[in-house]
Amino acid sequence: MCSLFGIVGEYNLNEAHKALNTLQHRGPDHCEVIKNKNLFFAHQRLSIHELSSPIQQPFIYENILLSFNGAIYNYKELRKELSAQYVFKSSLEAEVLLFAYIKWGVDFVHHLEGMFAIAIYDNETLLLFRDRFGKKPLFYLEDKSFYFASEIKALRPFLKNVEMDQDALMSYLSFLAPTPPYTFYKGIKKLAAGEYLIYKSSKLEVHRYYDLLHTQNKIIHSKDHAIALLEKELSDSIYKRLHTDVKVAALLSGGIDSATINAYISDTGRDIQTFSIGYKDFDKYDETQNASDTAKHLGVQNKQVFISEKDFLDASDSVFDSLDEPLNDPAAIPLYLLFKEIAKDGYKVVLSGEGSDEIFLGYRQYFEFLDIEKVRELEHKNWLKNYFKANYSPNREWEHYKRVLNDSLLFRTSGENFTDLQKNNLLKRNVKDNQSLQYLKNYRETFKNSTYDDESLWYTYIDLNIFQAEHFLTKLDRVSMAHSIESRTPFLDHKLIEAIYTISPKLRYEDKTTKSLLKQIMQKRLGNAIISRKKKGFSNPYMEYIQNSKRLSLIEEVNQKTQLFKKEELHQFLSVSNSKKFKQHIWGLYILSLWMKKNLL
Repeated sequence: MCSLFGIVGEYNLNEAHKALNTLQHRGPDHCEVIKNKNLFFAHQRLSIHELSSPIQQPFIYENILLSFNGAIYNYKELRKELSAQYVFKSSLEAEVLLFAYIKWGVDFVHHLEGMFAIAIYDNETLLLFRDRFGKKPLFYLEDKSFYFASEIKALRPFLKNVEMDQDALMSYLSFLAPTPPYTFYKGIKKLAAGEYLIYKSSKLEVHRYYDLLHTQNKIIHSKDHAIALLEKELSDSIYKRLHTDVKVAALLSGGIDSATINAYISDTGRDIQTFSIGYKDFDKYDETQNASDTAKHLGVQNKQVFISEKDFLDASDSVFDSLDEPLNDPAAIPLYLLFKEIAKDGYKVVLSGEGSDEIFLGYRQYFEFLDIEKVRELEHKNWLKNYFKANYSPNREWEHYKRVLNDSLLFRTSGENFTDLQKNNLLKRNVKDNQSLQYLKNYRETFKNSTYDDESLWYTYIDLNIFQAEHFLTKLDRVSMAHSIESRTPFLDHKLIEAIYTISPKLRYEDKTTKSLLKQIMQKRLGNAIISRKKKGFSNPYMEYIQNSKRLSLIEEVNQKTQLFKKEELHQFLSVSNSKKFKQHIWGLYILSLWMKKNLL
């Protein structure tokens, strides 16, 4: 796990090094730079494999430079395949990637298993790749020169001035995080999951090299066959993420996802350390007892980290700096504090359970949406349609039925926050109904043109591309790498997810049980007590903390200067915070206000 940074074109050497230094936390073990008149190509390494190897990145072969951030789990198999044609001087992943590129060109990326952001400079052509599901970030800025980096903070110094990107703002309000290619800094963009970029002779092209919907549509109808297939892919995914030359830990909550990962690790006989988080004075959010029970059941060690309101508030500024731009996920702060403790214990690799809810249908709302979809089948619905049109409500249920009755797209990610009508009421601008669909348009068109037609597959598809890649994985990457820790996510293995798309969709939801297939896979290993626990998610007392600290006043304070929101509507909206309504809406406005105060005022 490392950081990438580069400039193609003219640059100031001192400014380039200063920008590179902002990424040191991502690769504290070694830094290497290749530079000439119109090229600055840098890499900072976090050593996970080949700890004593003298060969560093960027890796050079003839006229080609390569630098990458991530982990390639099949690099040894690729090395064996490529050794028939190429002479290897090391066993490093970077050398394998470079020879794979020489052999297969841009198609080399299809041979990779793992997570990655890759930069290749080949005879004045720059190529940038982001992995299939967006586990690793890659940002770029095109001006007189072309800049790229693993985090926004390294590109921000090269902006002539800071302006807020309006598409980033609107997609953030809608979906908790800016959708690709936008960031909050106008001019700085990001590659989407499964994309690659070509920059040559001042011309920029972005292409999509991977799409889950291109998976061969061979439908498995046998539940036993499906379970056997998924169990194999799941076990393979977990086992290959254990191969490192450093200590490995795992997160453990009270839920089935982390329990599954740790159960498979236990099967290997490996002595794994798990970490859990709890909240002082807020038992209703605490899962440490459940985590302790799971650890005891599996026979693994468990360390519990408890945080207080003071811990949360004191860490918030550091977390926001790590994220670079607004991200509406209050769990980022406790997760940051948890990784801080994990780093103190000397761990560099941590396994986490992101992705399970999306691929196994773990959110109850998936089932609710499937039911609401049936309203489309009503022959006589004009009265209902007119009723919903004439009786506006800010509640989500009203919005959902209104969409179905108007033959509009119902599901718009599990992370949908402000609806378009809510934004229209709050913002000092005209926001048309369904305007946010522009940020999902390409994904929806791809789905409609695919061989898949079950809406549950759309739920998984759009959530993996937006809710996971730009929200959860952004959070996980930034807060773990802030402490120089590589996070690995077995449920987001592309072979496992593709296997999901080869089984009949109904096998995931026909018994109306969340994570039905995963629960059947894990029944014998985990038992009823763990399998049947009520889902909590990574909930935490963020609203209680922020209310007690009186920090919500910042929202109206900043709005007085920016005039972004209607004053009366904003005040009315914030007045319900004590009732716990619209909690995530309000938190999102708070994070946005912090960013605007720091960057625009």
